[in-house]
Amino acid sequence: MKKTLLIVESPTKARTIARFFGDKYLVAATMGHLRDLPKSKMGVDLDGDLKVDYVVDSAKAKTIKELKDKALKADMVVLVTDPDREGEAIAWHTKYIISQKSGKKKTIGNKFKRAVFHEITKSAVEEALNNLGSIDMNLVDAQQARRVLDRVVGYSLSPVLWKKVRRGLSAGRVQSVAVRLICEREKEIEKFSKEKYFLVTAVFTKFEADIKTIDGKRVLFTNKINLFDGQYNYQLSIFKTKAEVDKFVASLEDEYEVIKVEERDSKRGPLPPFTTSKLQQTAFRLFGWSGKQTMSVAQRLYEKGLITYHRTDSVALSGKAIDEFRNYIGKIWGSEYVAVKTRVFANRSKNAQEAHEAIRPTIVGKLANEVADARGAKLYDLIWKRAVATQGAVARFKRSKIDLKNGLTVPAGRQVVFEAKGVRMLFDGFLKISGGRLEDVVLPALKVGDKIKAKNVRVEEKETSPSLRYTDASLVQSLEKQGIGRPSTYAPIISTIIARMYVEREEGKFKPTTVGMATNKFLVKNFEDILSLPFTAEMEDDLDKVASGQTNWKKMIGVFWRKFSPEIKRVTKKADRVKIETEKTGRKCPECKKGDLVIREGRFGKFISCNRFPECKHAEAIVEKLDFKCPDCGADVVMKRTRKGRKFYGCSAYPKCKWASWKKPV
Repeated sequence: MKKTLLIVESPTKARTIARFFGDKYLVAATMGHLRDLPKSKMGVDLDGDLKVDYVVDSAKAKTIKELKDKALKADMVVLVTDPDREGEAIAWHTKYIISQKSGKKKTIGNKFKRAVFHEITKSAVEEALNNLGSIDMNLVDAQQARRVLDRVVGYSLSPVLWKKVRRGLSAGRVQSVAVRLICEREKEIEKFSKEKYFLVTAVFTKFEADIKTIDGKRVLFTNKINLFDGQYNYQLSIFKTKAEVDKFVASLEDEYEVIKVEERDSKRGPLPPFTTSKLQQTAFRLFGWSGKQTMSVAQRLYEKGLITYHRTDSVALSGKAIDEFRNYIGKIWGSEYVAVKTRVFANRSKNAQEAHEAIRPTIVGKLANEVADARGAKLYDLIWKRAVATQGAVARFKRSKIDLKNGLTVPAGRQVVFEAKGVRMLFDGFLKISGGRLEDVVLPALKVGDKIKAKNVRVEEKETSPSLRYTDASLVQSLEKQGIGRPSTYAPIISTIIARMYVEREEGKFKPTTVGMATNKFLVKNFEDILSLPFTAEMEDDLDKVASGQTNWKKMIGVFWRKFSPEIKRVTKKADRVKIETEKTGRKCPECKKGDLVIREGRFGKFISCNRFPECKHAEAIVEKLDFKCPDCGADVVMKRTRKGRKFYGCSAYPKCKWASWKKPV
């Protein structure tokens, strides 16, 4: 008896669906993409009609044969790949490949259908199978356009970099913009001038008050500077020197008078459920996970049917999910913990895909302790709490503020005011679900006119600091803010720029390498448009228009190529070569005795070599000794690298002592 064949991408997804329906359906997996652009050439007819030369992955021959055999035996083939552009393209390629006649076998014929669902639950899959459609060619074209655009930019720019910067380098449309963000931030950090300033705090028996105003003018103020990707604000005070602040504090009296008491009720609501970017940012902040790690764990949770599709920029929740969350909250915590009105979040991103949902658990009653693997449980707990808390009641607080005038006017005619702030939780609301909680800061019951003595006045020395280097979280946040990249691209962007050695992680933050700085300098100088934030965001908008059927993808690529092609020719012919700076060690080469030893960057990080390379091939590892002793044996701790180039810190007495740490010890 013939059956319906369901084709998915992964074996895990196939097993999950098979578990729902037993032997009612045949289920098979493509194991990812079956064909792609060739690696050895451009693969796109740029001078003709933009015909794409797709090549079948030779490693998938066995998989393709099995898919064809199963498809021949089936009455219907339903393509149930992921509900996004990538998934739609996989469905389209799969249909094309297994429809082709091979040898004496019959063709599959026109028995393909498309089913789309955003969560792998029995009810969702059944609903999709009862509402079959066809492949959305607009989404396929959008994926083709992105793939072709990235290929055209990468395969055109890379040969230019080989000639003008260094052999073996490569460039990418969005990846190069990400590198530019990191390089620009590094230049902004180097340019920033640090300033010292001082904070003044009056310490009382049961509370503290920070200095607020002198003669009605704020003591603390905010400086603003424009950065490449936005504005950076930092705090300063009017006290710039120790002598100045000491003179001021010495002139204060011990006695303070209460001149103002304020108390008000405030409310706080929950955050929206997770989108892809917010999930990556939060997982980095809480767990230190890279975007790639987060998406890998989320992929497993999705394929096991535990969460909805994890590549999304929507904050919408289905009506069914909202009802389930509200009922669950009422059952577990009581009706007072359920939001008075159904809480619906609006998408702020203009590119958000409204058909998609935010990331949420598929079964509200399934808790993290029921998830088998530890990493999966951590991420699932994060997703569960954030999603369910959206339907929790608001948290209510009592906020208080007391202004105190110092007893002495210093000098004559001046008024010095200190301010104390307090907060007390009245009702935890959604925080009961999400697990977050504010610490109460309770101020004493004082009234206007009361006089109170300070125990002492504390002075703290501070120093302004530049905007921080990008982390996985802040880089994704910046790309999203600029409208660059999409949910499925954030993690691959970061993985690519690290693999190409344009940036390296230092204490969890991205720092450009000398190769990255040199490459960025060349590209910015010669291809300013391609690496500008507005241009890259505009290209993303054009891809969205292709996905919605508003623009023809070949027309879009054609317009881009006609502008880009002359630029490639001009730069190849006229641009100056960029020199990659090497850091000198101050040592002579011990092998040739002629050259100087310099620090270079290779596939696995920095190393020392002779500057006469390739004439002299002397090379040695860099041993970076820390001002820290091994806690186990007392030997020196040194910085090391794994085989893949990742930094870690270990005992110099290895293998006798095996102490090691991913984090730099202090």
